[in-house]
Amino acid sequence: MNMNLQELEENENSNYKIISISNDFNILNSLSKFLEDIGYSFTSITNSKDIIDKIKNEDFDLMILDFTMIPLHINNIINEIRNLNRNLYILLLIDNQNLESTLDIIKTLDIQGFCEKSSNLNQLLLLIESGINSIKQKKEIEKVNNKLSNMYDKLEQAYLESIQTLRYTVEAKDTYTIGHSNRVSAYSVLIGNYLGLPEKDLKNLDIGGLFHDIGKIGIPDTILRKEIKLTDYEYSEVKNHPSIGAHILSNATVFKEIIPIVKYHHEKYDGTGYPNHLKGTDIPYLARIISIADAFDAMTSKRKYRDSLPINTVLNELESSKGTQFDPTITDTFLDILKNHYNEIEKIQNEFS
Repeated sequence: MNMNLQELEENENSNYKIISISNDFNILNSLSKFLEDIGYSFTSITNSKDIIDKIKNEDFDLMILDFTMIPLHINNIINEIRNLNRNLYILLLIDNQNLESTLDIIKTLDIQGFCEKSSNLNQLLLLIESGINSIKQKKEIEKVNNKLSNMYDKLEQAYLESIQTLRYTVEAKDTYTIGHSNRVSAYSVLIGNYLGLPEKDLKNLDIGGLFHDIGKIGIPDTILRKEIKLTDYEYSEVKNHPSIGAHILSNATVFKEIIPIVKYHHEKYDGTGYPNHLKGTDIPYLARIISIADAFDAMTSKRKYRDSLPINTVLNELESSKGTQFDPTITDTFLDILKNHYNEIEKIQNEFS
């Protein structure tokens, strides 16, 4: 007997195990009803003392953790969980009454997203759906990696095919990504060539540039496609995409070299970037190159809320951000390209317009 679409989805969802830790019974009951109705395996616990034992004895894909239960021990709890299950996708529920101070705390946590507690679960359910999509992509990558662990001759082709598949997934969510990643990749390779980098680094810049925004798979469409300025809360959600991207790629040997690019391309030279506030040469070198290429394309691309910036404005912005947002040496090299070899920039823009 053939299954209908709903039955197929429920059957697929049964492969994913979700756990929620909260003492808010209204949220737990609502989550349980919704998630179990669409086929997910759902477990809830109400005592924070049971968290570690539960993670130690059972394998879960996604966790919803109520920050208000363990505000003083959140760092230790997250670290213990990561020691037991480094692949677990963690969403944090936070109290909107102390939102600002809570955001400062969770910036340093190894989590993939957060959501304000509310009787309306729409935002949380969107994040769960996005999280499951991220987990699916991660598992697909792991399958490719495992299949090819002893088949080195086929590794390269599978690597490229995996990249293309995942890129198309991101582009389907965020139309701005179409063309943007190609241009960031090409600008980065151009900078790398002028810096005299070896072929291996140029290749990692090429792939890392194409793939730097893969973590947007885990950001709800309502935020990615919003046509007006994001709220502080929504922008904080977007800032999770580097960590989500690194999490997706973390188990695949073929992506090992580009994970630092994906995770750290929004760090700033003065230490004010995200997700880890790395400073200066602590930021991986290739990530510093991708960072300036990414910013240049953002400034020279037309967005929903503004037109592209004039090149003189861009040059001034890059010059003023040298040593604060960007590596000074890399910035000088890129400024030289923009001032004296702009035809190479235009060639890239024409190819990926």
